[in-house]
Amino acid sequence: MHGRCWLAVLTLVLLANPFTIHGQEGERLNDLKQEAVAEVESLRKFTQQAVDQIFSFGELGFQEFETSSYVTGILSDNGFLVEQGVAEMPTAWIATWGSGKPVIAFGSDIDGIPKASQKPGVAYHDPIIEGAPGHGEGHNSGQAVNVTAALVLKKLMEREKIPGTIMLWPGVAEEQLGSKAYFVRGGLFQDVDIMIFTHVSNNLSVSWGEGSGNGLVSVEYTFHGESAHSAGGPWSGRSALDAVELMNAAMNYRREHLRLSQRTHYVITDGGDQPNVVPSRASVWYYFRELDYEHIKDLFEIGNIAAEAAAKMTNTEVEWRILGSAWPRHFNKVIAETMYENIKMVGLPEWSEADQTLARALQEELGAEPTGLTTELGELGGPPEGVRTGGGSDDIGDISWNVPTVTLRFPSNFRTGGGGHHWSSAVAMATPIAHKGSTSGAKVMAMTALDFLLQPEKVEAAWTYYRDVQTKTQEYVPFISADDRPATHLNREIMGEFREEMRKYYFDPARFDTYLEQLGIEYPTVRQP
Repeated sequence: MHGRCWLAVLTLVLLANPFTIHGQEGERLNDLKQEAVAEVESLRKFTQQAVDQIFSFGELGFQEFETSSYVTGILSDNGFLVEQGVAEMPTAWIATWGSGKPVIAFGSDIDGIPKASQKPGVAYHDPIIEGAPGHGEGHNSGQAVNVTAALVLKKLMEREKIPGTIMLWPGVAEEQLGSKAYFVRGGLFQDVDIMIFTHVSNNLSVSWGEGSGNGLVSVEYTFHGESAHSAGGPWSGRSALDAVELMNAAMNYRREHLRLSQRTHYVITDGGDQPNVVPSRASVWYYFRELDYEHIKDLFEIGNIAAEAAAKMTNTEVEWRILGSAWPRHFNKVIAETMYENIKMVGLPEWSEADQTLARALQEELGAEPTGLTTELGELGGPPEGVRTGGGSDDIGDISWNVPTVTLRFPSNFRTGGGGHHWSSAVAMATPIAHKGSTSGAKVMAMTALDFLLQPEKVEAAWTYYRDVQTKTQEYVPFISADDRPATHLNREIMGEFREEMRKYYFDPARFDTYLEQLGIEYPTVRQP
């Protein structure tokens, strides 16, 4: 549904909705919401180009240089004040426009997934570059949503002389849970009144209360021993790799006696140099996930004990470094309820038969039920019910315990059956599915921001819920210490290996209408029977 028809329906919904009507000010707010929707519609092409451009960069965490340069360039050209390299991270930035209160912040992640290179619009595994990273999570779309909404808000705020400040920022290295705790520590959000985060999803939704996943601590343990000739004199060496393997064995045996909600997993980041040299140094990288702060801390301590025991057994020494962390998420009820009213007004995009064909074909490819794209809005989400058994993490949790926060999930992808962090999650992310979903998300973002810009009582209500409910009995204690530093070395080698080849495939909007066109992909491309 587009153009005047869409606006006519929205007008009727707004007029029939007592939630948004408060006399003359209510009428002004509703009028501005309608205009915001029309302005976002007028920026469909910009949104599509931004989605496609960031998809083509495909950068990993802490190495998102092209993405950050692209987004900040747009914001700077449109009058936003940009501060680069914040919180000791070269790819982190803060962009602001406006003045005074309230301060409304928009955030979204920007990093990709290793070995997730995939041609968009192709319903089977077909990498652009074999082994290269890509957007197998869909993080390429969030900044397109946020920037589109921010540009629309700036235009309306300037004309209407609406006081307030719009802030944008990137979720650097979210897949490493590597940045947001440092943003909080650096005081970047101390003046923010309302935080709206965005994340790609298969529906248009928002929730309040505790999130369904876990928090975590990300830790790298490094063991130090003594090298020796593995055949000529192994008795004179002390193997750091032996220590790594013993620690891993200890944690694997311990799993049976840990809570169902824990998730503990690791990769060996340094296993030595070559077999005929006893490794004098070896490292292993752990994620310790649990439901709440106390249990995360306890699980982390179990890992530390296992590391120390492994060091004693091998006569080596061990040190550890926190590489990232994430508090469990807790979202603000007032913001979520306000946003959900706008979600109902915007609704889901109209999916074409081509969109549905791509979705069903990929689901079949992965052995999932071919349900296609979501066509019905879900309900406003609340705290999870029943026994919680753990799950993924997002360091937006740290921010949600410091500023009233929600995450808007917008429908730029679909359930693939691939489980996430997978090439299949990239298939939709530079197609009309992602473009339409991002436009829907930008409409909700702009409308929700207007609610809080023009209704200061809502800002105060959000903070009342934050103080009296969210943080009444739980104090935020960061997992990172004053001595910890962002792990900006991560993914440097991988991007160094692939970046030049990836550069050949960057989207060129001056020559091509879409990234699909540039790659010569017929939409949709499915396996022929």
